[in-house]
Amino acid sequence: MEHSDHRRRVLSAGSISTDPVKNRSGDKIADVKDIMIDLPTGRVAYVVIAHGGVMGLGDKLFAIPWSAVQVDQEDHALVVDLAEDVLAAAPGFDKDNWPDFSNPEWARQVHDYYGVESDWLLT
Repeated sequence: MEHSDHRRRVLSAGSISTDPVKNRSGDKIADVKDIMIDLPTGRVAYVVIAHGGVMGLGDKLFAIPWSAVQVDQEDHALVVDLAEDVLAAAPGFDKDNWPDFSNPEWARQVHDYYGVESDWLLT
């Protein structure tokens, strides 16, 4: 049985990690730095992006919940519905001081900021 929808359900992390991060207008707003996996479920929990620096220097890192990200397979990009000022004000961290991604309090703060829920987030 042939499907008319040729979008993939599964992509390699390596292919996603080289995609730009764009807003809904198609403007590049960040670069992917890493993809965080929730080990108990095996699901992608966050995409860590870098924004705000110049040529990779002074970037601030942000963990965007995967549920707030869409994959644009046609343009090979990750899309987030965020204005640059909203992203700049988001809870972030620097490359030498990553948060404890398994801390439920931190995770709730991040999910609340982006207005998304997670079915893997511990209660």
